[in-house]
Amino acid sequence: MIRSLAGGPREFEYRELRKATNNFDEKMKLGQGGYGVVYRGVVVGDHTSPGSAVEVAVKKFSRASTQGQNDFLAELSIINRLRHKHLVRLVGWSHDNGELLLVYEFMPNGSLDQHLFSSSPGRQLLGWDLRYTIVKGVASALHYLHDEYDQRVVHRDLKASNIMLDASFSARLGDFGLARAIETDKTSYMEDVGGGVHGTVGYIAPECFHTEKATRESDVYAFGAVVLEVVCGRRPRCDIDGFHFLVDWVWRLHRDGRALDAVDPRLGGEFDGEQAERLILLGLACSHPTPAERPKTPAIQQILLRSVPPPEVPPFKPSFVWPATDGGLLDTMSTTAGTTTSQLSLTSVSTWSGNFMRGSLSHAFQQDATSDSLP
Repeated sequence: MIRSLAGGPREFEYRELRKATNNFDEKMKLGQGGYGVVYRGVVVGDHTSPGSAVEVAVKKFSRASTQGQNDFLAELSIINRLRHKHLVRLVGWSHDNGELLLVYEFMPNGSLDQHLFSSSPGRQLLGWDLRYTIVKGVASALHYLHDEYDQRVVHRDLKASNIMLDASFSARLGDFGLARAIETDKTSYMEDVGGGVHGTVGYIAPECFHTEKATRESDVYAFGAVVLEVVCGRRPRCDIDGFHFLVDWVWRLHRDGRALDAVDPRLGGEFDGEQAERLILLGLACSHPTPAERPKTPAIQQILLRSVPPPEVPPFKPSFVWPATDGGLLDTMSTTAGTTTSQLSLTSVSTWSGNFMRGSLSHAFQQDATSDSLP
């Protein structure tokens, strides 16, 4: 029997998802990572399209161990209540037959990095207008996680391969496997002792290697890397003109007054110069080595909507110093766009784990559903 909640994720039986993915056929594989494998599948529609076939992405966790269970619960406890048009929606879940699976809506246009770097025949080169719109969508999703949701959420793995594109090429931030909620009286999420730094080199803020803490500022740093990646059509870690990281190369061009030379040459000059300069300056500002100097998400929104001028960026990239000194150069722009949020607590992972062990995970959904709202 399938249990479901109006507007929320539904519980699937394992046999349904096995059938949906043709017994987890290798041909249905969309991708894989340390967590397990993601498969394409087709299930019977939910409350939004009852009785119809719906394409989904089924994330199958590879470790039916304590760690695998913790990964599953951590992701589920974060994503189940998030509702935003620029986030990949959770369709359902299953912990039947000893298997742990999450079911997400299927994104027919794949990921952003595939369109930026794939040489597959027929792969569409993203035009300038679409790139700018995608950046705005990701910024909107990040603002929701950091400042609009009931409890602050840090994504911890924001990168081009985790930004999905729906049928209309609208950006959808996905993969919340590393995401964590931050208590309302704290500013960071501390890794487990000995857990090391999570993320991908090029997107990881420099302070994380010292603190092993994920913060909203470290998410903003990763966003800055994505912005430069979208503008330049180059990966954050790349060898170019003697530089090993894209941000350093772009900063040199900025210093020399040639920032627009960084724009993806495949566009053939077909781009808006003012928008390109705005994105480059925003990307550099978000990549500032000092966490406190990076703009907050309300300021980022204002910059992208052109309601304020682009941020001022020094000609030389500042040196990374740790411990960092307090600063607030770019915080002033966010004061006019402050958001008052309720301080409702998210069901903790430990509570979810307890419900899971007692076989009452649906009860956690019932508790969360009472306070769900769609922004």
